[in-house]
Amino acid sequence: MHCWSIILAAGSGTRLSEATNGVKKQFLEWKGAPLFWHSAITFSHTTRMRGLIFVFPEEDIEEATNTLKNLDFGRRLGLPWKVIAGGARRQDSVYNGLQALPKECTHVLVHDAARPFFSAALSNTLLDSLSEGAQAVIPAIPVTDTIKVTQNNTVCHTLDRSTLRACQTPQGFDKKMLIDVHNKCNEEGWEVTDDASIAEQAGFTVEMVEGEATNCKITNPEDLAMIESKEPPMPIPVTGWGYDVHRYGKGRPMKLGGIPIQGAPEVIAHSDGDVLLHALCDALLGCMGDGDIGEHFPDSSEQFDNISSGVLLNEVYDKFLQRGYRLTNVDLTIIAQVPRLVPWKPQIKKNICRMLKLNDDQVNVKATTEEKLGFTGEKKGIKAVAAVMALRG
Repeated sequence: MHCWSIILAAGSGTRLSEATNGVKKQFLEWKGAPLFWHSAITFSHTTRMRGLIFVFPEEDIEEATNTLKNLDFGRRLGLPWKVIAGGARRQDSVYNGLQALPKECTHVLVHDAARPFFSAALSNTLLDSLSEGAQAVIPAIPVTDTIKVTQNNTVCHTLDRSTLRACQTPQGFDKKMLIDVHNKCNEEGWEVTDDASIAEQAGFTVEMVEGEATNCKITNPEDLAMIESKEPPMPIPVTGWGYDVHRYGKGRPMKLGGIPIQGAPEVIAHSDGDVLLHALCDALLGCMGDGDIGEHFPDSSEQFDNISSGVLLNEVYDKFLQRGYRLTNVDLTIIAQVPRLVPWKPQIKKNICRMLKLNDDQVNVKATTEEKLGFTGEKKGIKAVAAVMALRG
């Protein structure tokens, strides 16, 4: 799966303009940054997200681009991004965004910048559905109000609210399908209010996942109170520590941090024996108070025989993010008399940054010996230690 997100921030905001002194709602500030930036940050915490397309009014492109560059100074997002001009209607802006997606993109989440309160867990749930074969999937919540159909200020009939759902964004799609249905929409002159409606009208099944009651949209002047009331609690700093050991012997070719170490002794292991990733998994589990790697991936199970430790890390890290944790720092130490690891450290660090979607200054990889003491000094094995810092909430 290669997924990008399109963040729609091209609306005119006419319903809010008087209350905001002409400031378009996507540029309203909350917690020191415009609303569209908060959606970008949430997507940057979404596993499997590969990039972002920002869609702004044409007249605001230069200002928005400069704002993004300042906000993303130091690569805070950790994702590539593009800025493009929107169209007259929402569907035109989405169409423009679709044209800007890279060829390798296979799936896309489309999101309204006026909904800054969604969670990374919701995005991950949508991506799970897409990875399982859904072509279109949306979040929705039950309607709690009684809905009347009216004409000329007279009630015609009442809808059964048990069958009604209020739809939200982000909405997830197979990229090719969404481009095809948008082309059909343009050819036949459809007028729609969201992308799920286009897929539905074109005959595709639109799946649904549970939305979030807090995923509100800023539309009317009274909605501005939500921005003031949405001050979240301060995140709690947490730490985790992990340790792992593997013996040398005929078994698996050595990998460290997902990088094959050529010419190194083989390791005896049930999985692929990546001692560094195992220690990192334990450190992440420690942050969550969720046991250790042996409990989650027991070596008595054939399911994990020679499994890639990168797969295990992905599973642990997905859970870590879905529970609302955010990594701030990873410090790793490899202890071994052999092999000599100095030449391999840059590759190992780069790969771990990639897997965790962290910046270069958030990950450190060290290698040392025990001065020929103990089992590592006797060249009988290798061990690794991982210390991580994170924020919860």
